[in-house]
Amino acid sequence: MALPTFECIDGHTCGNPVRLVVSGGPPLKGSSMNEKRLHFLKEYDWIRTGLMFEPRGHDMMSGSILYPPSNPANDIGVLFIETSGCLPMCGHGTIGTITIGIENGLIHPKIKGRVRLETPAGLVEIEYAQPKEKVEWVKLINVKSYLAETELSVKCPELGELTFDVAYGGNFYAIIDPQKNFLGMHDFSASKLIQLSRELRKRINEKYPNSFIHPENYSIRDVSHLLWTGRPLDDKSSGRNAVFYGDKAIDRSPCGTGTSARMAQLYSKGKLELGEDYVHESFIGSTFVGKVEAEVDLDGKQAIIPSVKGWAKVYGRNTITIDPEDDPYAHGFQVV
Repeated sequence: MALPTFECIDGHTCGNPVRLVVSGGPPLKGSSMNEKRLHFLKEYDWIRTGLMFEPRGHDMMSGSILYPPSNPANDIGVLFIETSGCLPMCGHGTIGTITIGIENGLIHPKIKGRVRLETPAGLVEIEYAQPKEKVEWVKLINVKSYLAETELSVKCPELGELTFDVAYGGNFYAIIDPQKNFLGMHDFSASKLIQLSRELRKRINEKYPNSFIHPENYSIRDVSHLLWTGRPLDDKSSGRNAVFYGDKAIDRSPCGTGTSARMAQLYSKGKLELGEDYVHESFIGSTFVGKVEAEVDLDGKQAIIPSVKGWAKVYGRNTITIDPEDDPYAHGFQVV
């Protein structure tokens, strides 16, 4: 049997890694990227763990695999593979994948400067600028995003009772704003936020079972990410966040689906206007520029169409093999 081999191109979006699998991705069944995602999880998740987990990856590793579109009107489909699973949508992953794909001739848009991208969460429309060889920026028009629940509470180890909102921006986020028992993410190290988040996410999903389910796609459910907010580093920024995902990762980028969820929350509460720029900082200070493009309906709920603009850099190529006959760690491991 041939040794499973994967040609990859590596880059990062505003500091967070993106590994695009150029060859070696498995054929998947399904009439949509979400059906393909479910097939991948059932039969090929060892590829995700092998490429994302140690020793071939690391705790923050994030990746993607390109597929032909299900609808010929669209340009390309994408499967997101991360340490946290196969996400329905990934903003930083989209920006990185588009940058890598365009610069390396892997994506051929029908209209230059625009890409119609099929994701498991739905169609995402892309704009990008490529004046020469490099892609300068990518702007994604994300899926419908909305505030799912507000003013919920949970007891957090060490901090005590916390209130939070849950919003959807391609994934469900518990958003923790500054309050009596939490003055802001700026007072915490990344390692402390990770320590608190792992138990807090578990308690949220246990306390509110079956409370966070996408109304049009029941396979998208439960809080998968925590978004801690706080004071920006730059006074020209609108806000700062630290997004926890996986088992011990803090997003180094400002997080695209997190930015979408944050804008949906703020818009619903009258704290962000239609068409207003929202400059969102990451833990390390890199920024995305978000905007509420439109207000829409989602199964009777007020929702928004958010856009997120950012940049990515391509820095390397590698060939990765996964040999379970010879390597006891072929399918990866995590040290939690």
